[in-house]
Amino acid sequence: MLKISKRVQYGLRAMVFLAKGYKSKKIFSAKTISEKEGIPFDFLEKIILQLEKAKLVKGKKGVQGGYILSKSPKKISANDVASVLEDNKTPVDCALCGRKSQCLTKNVWLKVGTALNKTLEAITLEYLIR
Repeated sequence: MLKISKRVQYGLRAMVFLAKGYKSKKIFSAKTISEKEGIPFDFLEKIILQLEKAKLVKGKKGVQGGYILSKSPKKISANDVASVLEDNKTPVDCALCGRKSQCLTKNVWLKVGTALNKTLEAITLEYLIR
């Protein structure tokens, strides 16, 4: 069965957590997110750095520092998060298959990948926090 990586699962949970505080401009530390969401702190730090580099979150340094979404939860999709955190979102990498040109099942994996991407694109953080 198709599996979503822990990196994407944790990243999306962290983004949903941040989305809940977006309207009040609340800034959360990585430690708070880690504790509230049950995400290993060291792993979360790496995830947040990727999300910050992709400009999905903004970081503030200092004693009162932490993280906040860089834009409205309406404008961030699950696909935006997954694209940053997952190298390859296709269920099967046909480029690695030696039978690429003769494979009769590659269209199945292309359709599954397309459906997955469309679904993730349609789900915004705003939708998830309703």
